[in-house]
Amino acid sequence: MSVDAVSVSGGAATASASATAAGAGVTEAAEAARPRSRNTAVLLVFTAITNLADGVTKIALPLMAAHLTTSPARISLVSLTLTAPWLLVALHVGVLVDRVDRRRLLWLADGMRMLAVGGLLLTLAAGGITLWGLALAGLVLGVAEVIALTSAAALIPAVVPRPARERANALITGTETVANEFCGPFVGGLLVAAGTGVALGATWVTYLAASLVLLLLTGRFRAAQDAPGAAASPAGASPATAPTAEPLDGDARPKAPAAAVHAQIAEGLRHLWGQRLLRTMALILTVLCASWGAWLALMPLVATRTMGLSADEYGIVLSALGVGGLTGAVAATWVNRLLGRRWAMFADLLGTLAMMAVPALTTRLWAVALSAFFGGMGGTLWTVNARLIAQNLVPEAMMGRYSGVARLLSWGALPVGAGLMGVLAEWCGVRWAFLVFAATVAATVPVFLRVVTSDALRAAE
Repeated sequence: MSVDAVSVSGGAATASASATAAGAGVTEAAEAARPRSRNTAVLLVFTAITNLADGVTKIALPLMAAHLTTSPARISLVSLTLTAPWLLVALHVGVLVDRVDRRRLLWLADGMRMLAVGGLLLTLAAGGITLWGLALAGLVLGVAEVIALTSAAALIPAVVPRPARERANALITGTETVANEFCGPFVGGLLVAAGTGVALGATWVTYLAASLVLLLLTGRFRAAQDAPGAAASPAGASPATAPTAEPLDGDARPKAPAAAVHAQIAEGLRHLWGQRLLRTMALILTVLCASWGAWLALMPLVATRTMGLSADEYGIVLSALGVGGLTGAVAATWVNRLLGRRWAMFADLLGTLAMMAVPALTTRLWAVALSAFFGGMGGTLWTVNARLIAQNLVPEAMMGRYSGVARLLSWGALPVGAGLMGVLAEWCGVRWAFLVFAATVAATVPVFLRVVTSDALRAAE
């Protein structure tokens, strides 16, 4: 409120007005903090529910396919439909997230999930599920996951204050790990054993519950749109000081027309590529995720044929991976204080290197399980810190596009790594295939040490 707007007589009146304004400011700040805290809790519950359901579908759909065909290629096709959308639509979804209310996009994602699972239920009731029906449902679920994860990632900077983001990212990452890697597959197996209809019905109800939870979110969740040319401003600039395309005083300034979709995709790509720290982190993560995809693709064969493990013993290896991820989420804040953010992230390179090298060097169960534990722990430490760095460096209006590009490179590398591992194992043997990926991970170490420095990370704070 300007001095010209309200005139007061005498110093006492001025002091009284200042005190009133200060009191109002404190009250407004306290009131603003409550919705932020509630929104964080709501996002955490939403993440837990949807990841639990996603974990169920990722187990249930391939198991259903296995009852319809004995062809490994056809069964793997159903699994591929759940992850392929990251390669197909991630960039366009990123633009959508920066244009549309992000809570509505989360509702859209859950609606698509309910439509896909409900369609399978109706097909089952009508006489039986087909392989192509499973593939179509998997594709819809995969696209919905791209929309949901990209939208949720872009929401965090809007609802969580900067000092609380490290803890929020750790909680959300830990929740994703527990729900998607532990509870989801376990519950999915039990539900499929109880009956296909039971599994599908329970999953549909879970997605409905997640949609209802979103009703508890408060505020507006559409990204503030920058005016033309604003995207070129420094990444660390405050969104509050950036010009916007919203009109002032009615039609005093017309709203700027939205840029073309491909132009906005190019903006997101340029923003990531123009930031040396973000670009290097994205490229390193691409290598790490490709290695994870390779490990997950070949480890079942290695465990059963090379190591001679039983199903229970193989479960120990996979559990070690998940336990490591959960440990990293719980200990992220402590590890960052003890080692610093740089060395906490470096742990992911060492953990992934161990995951790829140990199966090539030994068939001992404890060694492979231990390397999986450190790989899972390092992966979570990287995720928590990388998300925080991106939330500090990327303007809120570009978080959708940035997340789309970053996840295209990382999640899109999972099936690529799996395919390359299969080819290498066929040509030169399992042991050399693991060693090739281990050498590739090792090649990222000098790049990380040169670019991801303490000074660069301090600047990102």
